[in-house]
Amino acid sequence: MASKSASRTLSPLSCIIAGVGPGTSASIARKFAQSYPVVLLARTPANYEPLVEEINGNGGKAVGYSVDISDEDAVKGVFGKVEGGKLAAAIYNVGGGFVRKPFLELTTKEFTGGYQSNGLGGYLFAKYSLPLLLASLESGKPSYPPSLIFTGATASVKANALVASFSTGKWALRALASSLAKEFGPKGVHVGHVIVSGFLLLLLSLPRWLR
Repeated sequence: MASKSASRTLSPLSCIIAGVGPGTSASIARKFAQSYPVVLLARTPANYEPLVEEINGNGGKAVGYSVDISDEDAVKGVFGKVEGGKLAAAIYNVGGGFVRKPFLELTTKEFTGGYQSNGLGGYLFAKYSLPLLLASLESGKPSYPPSLIFTGATASVKANALVASFSTGKWALRALASSLAKEFGPKGVHVGHVIVSGFLLLLLSLPRWLR
């Protein structure tokens, strides 16, 4: 019987995930790693290194890169490293620099931070992932449509008091997704915006007796 760490037969296409951490993005990465090589992006190596080690140790193929998603040169460089130059999926799950503060107390840096990570970051991620998603259609119709997925929050559709920065960024991201869906859907690329609301209860955050 094959060992758990035996290499899998993976698709020649890759999956790239931005905003990797221990919650939603880690679960997404594990799922895609069952069939595809995965590229994991985060600001700090500590956010992706354990997951890269886990996936590779279980017979998958993963690489991680530390990148500021609002830095165009850095984003362009990372996408240039995607093996084969073709993507099956690109998932944007960047947190968004949540700030809860009265509007008149917000600094310009705090306000623009929400847009930098969502609006600008989402734009750059889409700009460099879409050509690789379209490239996956060149050799015939794949089993699943190449997909660009953005994750949002309640703030994407409902701007509450004290979260002007976060809401502005999330609304920008949702608007971007809507526009891209109408432009690239007819070309064969599925573009979606998924609302992921609330706080995730992670296993390690539970008291030991509840695990």
